[in-house]
Formats: sequence, C-alpha cells, structure tokens
Amino acid sequence: MSVKVKCIYDKPAAADGHRVLVMRYWPRGIRKDKVDDWQKDLGTSPELIRAWKGGGIAWPEFARRYREEMRAHLCRIADLAELARNRTVTLLCGCRDEEHCHRSILKELVAKAAGIVRKKPPARKKP
Repeated sequence: MSVKVKCIYDKPAAADGHRVLVMRYWPRGIRKDKVDDWQKDLGTSPELIRAWKGGGIAWPEFARRYREEMRAHLCRIADLAELARNRTVTLLCGCRDEEHCHRSILKELVAKAAGIVRKKPPARKKP
C-alpha cells in the first residue's frame, strides 16, 4: 500500500488508513481517538529537537542524527513497514513544515523497509 505523512492538527480522513503519532510528547488539544497508535520512541530525542529548533545544527545534520537514532528502533520500523505492505499508514506529528520534519525521514525509512520505495525515473536528456 503506502506510507503517508500528515500534521496531527489536520483533519483526519478515511484515506489516512492506520494513523500513527510519532512524537515524544502528546500534542495539545488532540483526543486519543484521533490516532490508532502512538510510537513516541520514533519521535526525535529532546536533545536533537532542541539543537535543530535552537539553530545549533542545519537540516542535513539533523537528518543524519535522526537516522542514527532510529537504528535503535529498527524493529518498530519493521513493524510499521509490515503494516504498510497491507494498508495505508499515515505518520503524524505536530510540525506544520512537512519538508523539515522527522516524519518525512521516518516515511523514507518505513517505505524502504516495506519495499515500497518508488525509484525516480531516469533523467531525460535534452535533444
């Protein structure tokens, strides 16, 4: 199936499939029935998020460190990948900026583990 990402504050949709919150702390104003699962260990460590939000590290360094942190959680990633092979899984976080959020990196890790990574088509040469 697929792995998607979404902000937890966006309206839930049937197309979300299995909704998994991937934040260390429960977001304000969100009822427990808005998610199917809470994998807080897949959120960023407090030290890493402080370094990123405080401007101490650039995005590439954040991404590298987050991937390193996730090595300790390969079993959880594999479980999500198994689920994603059979149905849609939506990873949820409170960040509004999808491009600079750990959930986008986690999406890549889960999709790769599930074998559902789409390869980019070869670049076309200009005539």
